[in-house]
This record gives sequence, structure tokens and C-alpha cells, in this order.
Amino acid sequence: MDEDRITGAAKNIGGKIKEGVGKLVGDTKMETEGKADQVEGRVQNTVGGAKDSVRDAFDKDR
Repeated sequence: MDEDRITGAAKNIGGKIKEGVGKLVGDTKMETEGKADQVEGRVQNTVGGAKDSVRDAFDKDR
């Protein structure tokens, strides 16, 4: 599993927590940052998935 997938998943979870805390305390900036972190995490996770797919395809050709 590519490191980007792990890091992306962690950012996504952290973003959800940050968004929730922002909602809880009424901090719209923190809530927005949490949503942005989630998007960044999903993108990074997708990139890691693509890397895994390419690596798997390359390994099958050998």
C-alpha cells in the first residue's frame, strides 16, 4: 500500500474531527479548514491508489 493512501486517509479523518470541533465550538474557520483537509486527504488517497494500480500492473507484466 502506498504511503500516500495512508497519509491521505489520516488527513481525511483529521479533517472530519477538525470540522466537528469547529461546528461544536462555533468556529467557522476551523470547520472550513476541516473540510479542506478532508478534500486534500481524499485527493492524496486517490493518488496513492493510482500509484498502487500502476505498480500492480507493472508487477503483473514481469
